[in-house]
Amino acid sequence: MPAYFKNVYLNSVGSFLPGPGINNEEMDSYIGSVNPQSSRIKRRILAENGIQNRHYAIDKDGKTVFSSADLAIKAIEKTLSHTSTKINDIQFLSSATVGGDLAAPGFANLIQGQLKAAPMQTMSFQGICASGVAAMKAAAQVVELGEFSKALAVATEFPSRLFKVQRFQKIDENIDFDSHFLRWMLSDGSGATLFENKPNETGISLKLDWIHLKSFSGDYPTCMQIGSPWNQPNKSYLDFSSLEEAEKSGSFLLRQDIRLLPNLFDVGISEFIDLVLKKDIIVDDVDYFLCHYSSERFSDVIKVLLDKAGLTIPAEKWFSNLKTRGNTGAASIFIMMEEFLRTKELKPGQKILCFVPESGRFTVSYLMFEVMKDGKLETTRKPAPLPRKPVENLLLDLGSVWHSYRSTVFRSELAHRIFNGTIKLEDYQRWMENWIPQVREGSIWMRTAISNLSIKFEGIQELIETHAGEEQFDFKILYADYQNAGGNKLIDDLKRNSGGEELNAYMYEKAKSENPLGLLGGIFIIEGTGQKIIPTLLPFLKKHLGLQMNAFKFLEYHGENDVKHLERWAQAVEMALILEPKCYDDILETAKQVASLYQKQWELVL
Repeated sequence: MPAYFKNVYLNSVGSFLPGPGINNEEMDSYIGSVNPQSSRIKRRILAENGIQNRHYAIDKDGKTVFSSADLAIKAIEKTLSHTSTKINDIQFLSSATVGGDLAAPGFANLIQGQLKAAPMQTMSFQGICASGVAAMKAAAQVVELGEFSKALAVATEFPSRLFKVQRFQKIDENIDFDSHFLRWMLSDGSGATLFENKPNETGISLKLDWIHLKSFSGDYPTCMQIGSPWNQPNKSYLDFSSLEEAEKSGSFLLRQDIRLLPNLFDVGISEFIDLVLKKDIIVDDVDYFLCHYSSERFSDVIKVLLDKAGLTIPAEKWFSNLKTRGNTGAASIFIMMEEFLRTKELKPGQKILCFVPESGRFTVSYLMFEVMKDGKLETTRKPAPLPRKPVENLLLDLGSVWHSYRSTVFRSELAHRIFNGTIKLEDYQRWMENWIPQVREGSIWMRTAISNLSIKFEGIQELIETHAGEEQFDFKILYADYQNAGGNKLIDDLKRNSGGEELNAYMYEKAKSENPLGLLGGIFIIEGTGQKIIPTLLPFLKKHLGLQMNAFKFLEYHGENDVKHLERWAQAVEMALILEPKCYDDILETAKQVASLYQKQWELVL
């Protein structure tokens, strides 16, 4: 649930971008090309991320021109320069950054000290992109509670000093792709916001309605990190005998596992759907959408997912300055807001939705503001939104079921072992022993369901028959994988665990009922598992088990083909709702039951 605010106003925002703008050709002059591979990666990444300009707080010799604290102070000074507030009027300061200039004390304290500011309360957030939102939330909450009338939040990023070629030349082993990747993605900058308990008497203020901030760190392994060597995620740089040894191991390279990134947007859109269902977001009421994404490529991903759920935010409402300012992590949303407020003609009552996902270990955040002018909030009457189609409403409800199911599966012991590298060969074999009987009978219960559909559902019968035909012999592929992984039990001797038995019995019971359209809800969960969960686990299985590729053919096939299967499913659901609108509740309830039973099967594998 979001944190709601009644008396908090964003009255000023400022940003600071160090040095001149640096185009793509000039980047090597600052951070240097490590090797021929690095140059190829640079061309590929820049072509995808769409960034054309960025700023660095180092010079061409790699020397620091502005420290992290310097950057923060510059942003604070810009913010306060638009107001009559002085630094000694500030009673609370929160800060956010991946890394300050020192490991300790807190970054906010370093900023206060360098400012020579009067005594105040401080709070330091160390994290990645969403830590900037955490700093905003802390500042807003102390104002809402009446503890202070003014509070500053500041975010700073200074990754360029991690990207200097000299650091990479010290690495003992070949530098992995994940370390090259972020060198061409991130840049330096800072931003600050002033929150007060009263709006500006003249000019624009943004009334803060709510902030939603949620971490999914228990669901997924680390995606972006600094401090551990490659392939040793449980080893800290502090565990080495010296920092020099840690640096040679690559512990101080900033890495991102791009294979995990699609899951971040799945989580982010699922949270968006929940906010829509709870009516915190009414899509048609959103006038502007400030979306932080690391690459232009991901903006299309977000738009497609919103379109599928009937939650389209028109392109003209989107605002991003990624191309011209680069990706500045925790500071990005501050820098974006500063340019947005400076360049847009805003009207009272307009609503601004902000979205900031974080890939560190997956956190998503949303913020909602309303525009005020001259201290007044004029709520504009907007036309009533067109009612959503039944299929769109069902997708929203099913999305909420999926969100909970996926989270539980990724927190199961099996997924945990796969992610952290403690999975053993016998664990993989046992998983397949549980799974093969289920896959073997999938086409059988689907055909049973087809036989119990009346003639008016002939089109749906054809779609399900096509699906059943395609998957009829999938169990043989999975059994071959099992044998190639060293499994030696006969296929007829393989048994489902109790969760699998309950799931199988439930599917048969539904299939035998008259017009069992509810099974479409079960197919949604089963096919979604193949499309979204399996592809996430597969790279880790390959990495940790050391098996030949012929032990993973079934998993690879479903990761690649279940998108097509889900498109066919969507056709069947739309037809079902037109022909029998009352099946809505049955489809949703079946999805909930299948999610619960499938979840139990996952939990009982080990």
